[in-house]
Amino acid sequence: MSNQNETSLDKEKQPDLKIKVERKEGEPTAAFKGASWAALLVGVSAYLIGLFNATMQLNEKGYYLAVLVFGLYSAISLQKAVRDKDEGIPVTSIYYGISWIALIISISLMGIGLYNAGSIVLSEKGFYGMSFVLSLFASITVQKNIRDTQRAKERN
Repeated sequence: MSNQNETSLDKEKQPDLKIKVERKEGEPTAAFKGASWAALLVGVSAYLIGLFNATMQLNEKGYYLAVLVFGLYSAISLQKAVRDKDEGIPVTSIYYGISWIALIISISLMGIGLYNAGSIVLSEKGFYGMSFVLSLFASITVQKNIRDTQRAKERN
């Protein structure tokens, strides 16, 4: 009986041995990658579900869908151009400028569209605005994670 107690006490004293997954230098953690993808999926899904359930006309829904796609593309494009410039990869000033202008236009189109939308109540406007911003931010983060992971793999 005493051997059994000693054995159980020894097990309690020993720390749990966990297998540590080694990351390459500069690679984002799995948790950060997962959180980034989750934020992107939540933002885009919420936006699209809200758009699908909206009572607005089909041409209005198309407008908001196009603004989302344009915003996501322009945000990723700008992030890539900024990072390329920072890392010494050549980026033309025209592309860099167009990337900035495209992002500003997409955000402006969203703001102007929501401001002038008479058929949408204020709470829905806030919902679309927040899911749009979440989607833009998450798309930038996902793109950054993909690039960091690729760079870490290339180093080794």
